[in-house]
Amino acid sequence: MMCTVCGCGEGETTIEGQEHHHHHHEHHHGHGHNHDYGQGAAHAHAPGLSQARMVQIEQDILGKNNEYAAANRHWFAQRKILALNLVSSPGSGKTTLLTRTLLDRKDHQPMAVIEGDQQTSHDADRIRETGVKALQINTGKGCHLDAHMVGHALESLTPEPDSVLFIENVGNLVCPAAFDLGEAHKITILSVTEGEDKPLKYPDMFHASDLMILNKIDLLPHLDFDVEQCIGYARRINPRIHVLRLSATTGEGMDAWYQWIEANRQLAALGGG
Repeated sequence: MMCTVCGCGEGETTIEGQEHHHHHHEHHHGHGHNHDYGQGAAHAHAPGLSQARMVQIEQDILGKNNEYAAANRHWFAQRKILALNLVSSPGSGKTTLLTRTLLDRKDHQPMAVIEGDQQTSHDADRIRETGVKALQINTGKGCHLDAHMVGHALESLTPEPDSVLFIENVGNLVCPAAFDLGEAHKITILSVTEGEDKPLKYPDMFHASDLMILNKIDLLPHLDFDVEQCIGYARRINPRIHVLRLSATTGEGMDAWYQWIEANRQLAALGGG
């Protein structure tokens, strides 16, 4: 797989329980489009391609992705599934937040997880230890999940109707911003150990997100981190972004997160998620 938009290199995507995934076979929703990230001349750094041609290739890739995302969104809506796309830098505590959420909430509603990493199934194994079913997508050298990968993962994972599906994206605040997976909401997790200027450095991601979670707030007494400035930067980029402050380690603020999930799950059940 090669991403022309961001320039990540070749490598096969693997989905647990399925053959190697090359982005060129028919999508499970019935589309017959070729979803080809390019070979050889389609590389983002390939010599001899004009800027206009590169722009056209990028538009084609994102256009095809959006078609798959629309199919995923329809699939979720039919089953009243709330799909949440969790994005962050590596080390934000995203998997810790997810595992605590699953342990605390698995008796309240059915849940499932799609895990995205370049290599290993470590995070999916951690998720499965909670008793919640999870499926691993390894993107190889790819730096993000796309809607086609998610669509194929749904074939094996088969989340229950009226459930919450968490999609834990590859740790990266750049490329996942451009790829709609068919989710109801993108959620950016930012830890207070990373610096309050992240929203300004990675504006596309914060602009695309409906919720920013400030994680690891238990560490604030030991850090020089200006919470209000960080929130101000995020709202400068995206005035509509909602913000939650919590610690997945201590549990502080987690109830507000669970209330947010439940409110949006009810909206999905009513067809408005």
